[in-house]
Amino acid sequence: MSNPITRRTLFAPTLSLFASTSTLLCCALPALLVTIGAGAVMAGISSNIPGYIWLTEQKVPLFILSGTLLALAVFFRWRSRNAPCPIDPAAAKACARLRRMSGVLLWASVIIYLVGGFFAFLAADLLL
Repeated sequence: MSNPITRRTLFAPTLSLFASTSTLLCCALPALLVTIGAGAVMAGISSNIPGYIWLTEQKVPLFILSGTLLALAVFFRWRSRNAPCPIDPAAAKACARLRRMSGVLLWASVIIYLVGGFFAFLAADLLL
């Protein structure tokens, strides 16, 4: 019997979480900090974190890459949706737990991506 939990099925949701978090950091974090009156904190972050300004300048390629990774993660999850778990009770329980955790990571990534996309591309037009 093949192992349903492969590196690919765990790697894709985890990578998409990190990619979507970077979209949140580049776009939603500045909007949130300025909205709550913490512009000085945002200035401190942008001057003390190397590469932060570059990250915000590259938001379109960042969102394209993140969206591609999310789409791949959704595809891999969908493709392995009917993969069998092992017969061994302990391994079956671990398999089910990893599938749930993978799903939570994936949907958290999608939500983070959408929040970041809203603040990067829509919030300025809608809220100002």
